[in-house]
Amino acid sequence: MSQIKQLLQLHEQGKSIKFIARSLGISKNTVKAYLAKVASSPLDVQALLALDDPIMEARFHAGNPAYKDDRFEYLKSKLDYYSKELGRPGVTRQLLWEEYRSDYPQGYGHSQFCYHLSQQLVARKPSMVLQHSAAEKLFIDFAGKKLSYIDADTGEVVPCQVFVACLPYSDYSFAMAVRSQNIGDFLYALGCCLQELGGVPQVLVPDNLKAAIVKASRYEPDVNRALEDFANHYHTTVIPARARKPKDKALVENQVKLVYSRVFAKLRNQQFFDLASLNKAVKEKIREHNQTRMQQKPYCREEKFLADEKYLLQPLPDQPFEIKYYRDLKVAKNNHIYLAQDKHYYSVPYIYIGQSAKVIYTRTMVRIYAKGEQIAVHARDYRPGGYTTDKEHLCSAHQHYLDRSPDYYLNKAKLKSDELYQLLGLMFTQNRHPEQLYRTCDGLLNLQRKTDQKDFQKACLMAIQYQNYSYRFILNILTNKMTNQAETKPEKPLPGHDNLRGSEYYA
Repeated sequence: MSQIKQLLQLHEQGKSIKFIARSLGISKNTVKAYLAKVASSPLDVQALLALDDPIMEARFHAGNPAYKDDRFEYLKSKLDYYSKELGRPGVTRQLLWEEYRSDYPQGYGHSQFCYHLSQQLVARKPSMVLQHSAAEKLFIDFAGKKLSYIDADTGEVVPCQVFVACLPYSDYSFAMAVRSQNIGDFLYALGCCLQELGGVPQVLVPDNLKAAIVKASRYEPDVNRALEDFANHYHTTVIPARARKPKDKALVENQVKLVYSRVFAKLRNQQFFDLASLNKAVKEKIREHNQTRMQQKPYCREEKFLADEKYLLQPLPDQPFEIKYYRDLKVAKNNHIYLAQDKHYYSVPYIYIGQSAKVIYTRTMVRIYAKGEQIAVHARDYRPGGYTTDKEHLCSAHQHYLDRSPDYYLNKAKLKSDELYQLLGLMFTQNRHPEQLYRTCDGLLNLQRKTDQKDFQKACLMAIQYQNYSYRFILNILTNKMTNQAETKPEKPLPGHDNLRGSEYYA
């Protein structure tokens, strides 16, 4: 274009065609052709000289007029139809081209037909460059391929899923092998990732895997309840990538490819005999990956992360996250709820018998709620068929029943009278199981409340004298008013008489 501008300037100066051709080293016919185009142009020479080179080139070299061909006009009218048909099962470009040539025999050949159709598909789906802020997002995904280790006891090869995450601003990466993609392993790996980063980003962007998303949707995906609890615990939010839109998280998709080449490939000839040793090797390779200088950039991922991003992450919580499980259960007549997960019973206050309660339990704790309030908290117990009971949850009668013991009854008797305390003390020295005597103790305490104190004390002394400590014996004494009788009179000696026979008589 600079040569054409030289041509136009020489022409403006009144130079001849022969002089212009000799000066610029081009033929006279070429000069004539350019001057003819200038003459047919609506712009004068000065306006043409003021144009930028690409614009001037379009005016002097319009290019191949292929897109003005009748064949292209016909194909252009059918491109939307062909694009839609390609999405149907079994429809190929070869089939569409055959139908195209059948309808338009003088049309393009197969290669040109496919070229124009590809151009149409590319133009309809342009790619966008996303800009990311520091410490804003964490992209999360699982690699499609698996690593494995060998069980040292059985020799079995155990396949493992590989969790991959990256911060899009610095492209800083994390990878870890876990046994599966279930919610427990997924959240464990995600927690380890945040610990490794030393902070929490503002947004977690998972793929539409089942561990993270209950129901995939392009507009409003249902986030797994456990992942929501995880995000609330770490004071962050979850914004899943759109379904079937891998470009939303292109960086983590690229990280998966890099993990294949920089982790999988480098560990392919090594053997591991437990998950811990496998993850130790994966961690070392990921560290090398983050410390590798990036192409076309004067820094590595780790340098970018430490310099611009790590200090902007939110702080980690003090306590580690535990998965919460939710159940709606009914309080049984024994004021316990039954957690079928462990086949174990947990008590609640007896006033909630028959009501519905919401139970939220973790690996270590069980919390029970009713009417919007927390009514019970228990340490989780994994004993099948067992009971975890708080005495404060029982009614007074049941509390009394559980409180029974020899010391309990002796302490109560000591407050009533010394005679009753002495009687119960002798009672528990018998060779009988204490629980066999608890009802006797209840009966004696009841008698003590209902009878005259002096009469009851005398009855206790009589029972001690005769070594009969039963409830019925003392009741008979009181019923028959035996405590009112005079004390037993001493026996009088027999009167003297002569009717005596000694040993001689019996010899």
